[in-house]
Amino acid sequence: MNNDLNADLHCHSVVSDGTLTPEVLAARAKANGVALWALTDHDEVGGQHRALAAAREQGMAYLTGVEISVTFANVTVHIVGLGFDPDDTTLVQGLWATRNGREARAREMAEGLAKAGITGTYEGALKYVGNPELISRTHFARHLVDSGVCSDTQEVFRRYLIEGRPGYVPHRWAKLGDAVRWITGAGGTAVIAHPGRYKFTPNEEYALFTEFIAHGGRGVEVITGSHTAADFVKYAGMATEFDLLASRGSDFHSPEESHVDLGRLPPLPAKLTPVWQALAHRVASPA
Repeated sequence: MNNDLNADLHCHSVVSDGTLTPEVLAARAKANGVALWALTDHDEVGGQHRALAAAREQGMAYLTGVEISVTFANVTVHIVGLGFDPDDTTLVQGLWATRNGREARAREMAEGLAKAGITGTYEGALKYVGNPELISRTHFARHLVDSGVCSDTQEVFRRYLIEGRPGYVPHRWAKLGDAVRWITGAGGTAVIAHPGRYKFTPNEEYALFTEFIAHGGRGVEVITGSHTAADFVKYAGMATEFDLLASRGSDFHSPEESHVDLGRLPPLPAKLTPVWQALAHRVASPA
C-alpha cells in the first residue's frame, strides 16, 4: 500500500450526520475508485459491521473508523480513530458518554431559535436523525433548509448556529487524552482530523499536536475535504516535523452538501508515511 493508494478514511453515514447508508456509501466509494475505505461516524461505531460487510461486497479493503469530538483549549476538535476493535467495551462506553450530552444541548439550541422566532426546530431536526443521542447542528441545519428558513446549510450555520448566533450552544466533549486512549486501547491509531479547520493560534496548535502525541496519538489528516492547497503543504510539513503518519479522507456527508466526493482527493505527498502502512495488519481484505 503506497502513497498513491486511493484511500478514503473519513466519511459519515446516516448512523451519525450523513445522508446515505453505509451500504450506499460503500457502493459510491467503489464507483469512485476507492481501494481502501473507512466509515467514521461521529462518536458512534454502530455502523461498523454493516460498513465492513458492504466493503467486502464491493471488493474494497476496509479499516474500522470513528470520529470522536473532544474539547481542547475551549475548541471542539475531532479525533479520527482507525483500525480498532469496534466491540471494545471501554471504547463503546466512552462514546456513549460522549453522545449523552447531545440531546440536552439540542433542546437548548431549539430554545434559542424559538426566542429568535423559529419554533419546532428540535422536533424538526429529530426527523433527520431518529436517535436523540446523535442529534447535531447539521440536523437542525437540514430542517431549516427544508422548511424554507434558509437556502442552504451554510447559510443556516452562518445566521443561526455559530458562536454569537441564537441557536449556538457550546458542548463539552471528551478529553483529548481519553479519546486517544479509547482508540489505542482498542488496538487502533488516533489521527487529528482536518487540523486546518480549527481557529487556533500557532502556540495553541503546537500545544494540540504535542499533547496529542504525548497521549499516544500517531497521525494527522493532511489531505482532506476542507483543506486548501496551502493546508496540504502546511500539514505535510507538520506531519514531518512531528513524525506523524499522514491520513487522507474526504469528510463526505452528502452528495448535496459536501465539498469533495468520496475518493476524489489528491494523493498524499510522496515524502510522507501513510497511516494505512502502519495499519496494514488491521486492514480487512476484500472478499
